[in-house]
Amino acid sequence: MSFELRVKSLIEEKQLIQQDDHLLIAVSGGVDSMALLHYFVQTKDKWGIKVEAIHVDHMLRGEASAEDRAFVQRYCDNHEIYLHAKAIPIPEIMALENGNTQLICRRERYQYFKEVMQKINASKLVTAHHADDQLESVLMALTKNATINSMQGIRPQRFFAGKSLIRPFITVTKSEIREYLLRQGLDYREDASNFKDTYVRNRFRHHVVPLLEAENPRVTEQVTHFTEQLQEDDAYLMTLAEDVFSRTVKKLDENTYSMEIEAFQLVPLALQRRLILILLNYLYKDSNTIQSYALLASILKLCDTTAGYAEVHLPEEFLAVRRYGKLSIQKKEPLEGQTSPEKKIISTANGWTTLTNGERLCVVKLPDLSSELLTDTAQLFYFNASKLKLPLYVRTRKEGDRMLLKGMDQPKRLSRLFIDEKIPLNERNSWPLLISPSDEVVAVIGVRMGMFFSNTPQPNDDTVLIVD
Repeated sequence: MSFELRVKSLIEEKQLIQQDDHLLIAVSGGVDSMALLHYFVQTKDKWGIKVEAIHVDHMLRGEASAEDRAFVQRYCDNHEIYLHAKAIPIPEIMALENGNTQLICRRERYQYFKEVMQKINASKLVTAHHADDQLESVLMALTKNATINSMQGIRPQRFFAGKSLIRPFITVTKSEIREYLLRQGLDYREDASNFKDTYVRNRFRHHVVPLLEAENPRVTEQVTHFTEQLQEDDAYLMTLAEDVFSRTVKKLDENTYSMEIEAFQLVPLALQRRLILILLNYLYKDSNTIQSYALLASILKLCDTTAGYAEVHLPEEFLAVRRYGKLSIQKKEPLEGQTSPEKKIISTANGWTTLTNGERLCVVKLPDLSSELLTDTAQLFYFNASKLKLPLYVRTRKEGDRMLLKGMDQPKRLSRLFIDEKIPLNERNSWPLLISPSDEVVAVIGVRMGMFFSNTPQPNDDTVLIVD
């Protein structure tokens, strides 16, 4: 099968693109991203989509970085593609933070991607990850943290900035991508840092992968099949585990969970692991914590028996306790003098409220809405304050939360909404919800707004919620 047909097949199989999508394509100027951009420039009319490009200059390679940007700009000008570009002073940020260069670059790059996506209302961010990246990721996971999650590698699609991030090249190799670009008669830029062994991924790429390819030239293809099967199997097992979780684990309050150990022991070990993974997703936001093998093993060990008392101290002041045949996970009691954080109140008197995910909320009366309150990324949602009374407040989800959406007779469970909107499991329990005075969920910030809100002012609307 040709390169173009393989990419088209993946897009159709995984439904990565729909008609009228607005794609924002991340382009560095390298062979992979230039091929990605050119593929969609050539096929955008067939797919019925709009295409724009985005480029970040990390300012790490002096004049070479600036030339990368100019190179991408020339291509976009020649093909009438709008390019969003920004130079980010990574050396200055590193000097202030003294952090990992790659992590800082990634954080700043994706923050810019998010800003532009919101500004232009793009439906999808597109990156040029390919099958060689998949192989390297699996090998790195195998040597560092070989959990079920990490071994699944890079997925073709994931949730990002309230929309989607897609990787249409994830099943094709770098050599296939290079051959495609050369057939098109196009050039690309080479980043000199790719040849250095400074970074872990480069060491795998330069030294480990060639050994595997010498044993089996199709090793990249084999790993691609392996990750696809693992992702499919895990998705099915997680569906079973979530059903068992709802019947086995009780949520007593925001930070307390309990289950009968005997009931847990009756569950197959493969589902036991996933029950704990779901529980960790409720407790933590950090994916490294959630995927910690040591943490998983320590909680499983507590459930080996129903006899006696035992406890395990978990990250972020949580405590797992075995007592009287039950496992309880709870937040440790705060030290004397410490208090729990207050609810974030959203009202016309409070001005801007910043949430833990960086979003800002502000409620104003419609006559008071002014341009000073609005930025390029601000979203406006209108409502009638006699129907949705103030003040509103923000919290994370509780067991049984539901939200009534426009056009629906019955409220929808948030657990189902998060699945439908492809919110990552490890983000669901920390996702900010907008709550009415009667403790009703009226909006999932950045995902869906409930029935009270409209994108345009209705005749009786007198108040507006600004999300930025």
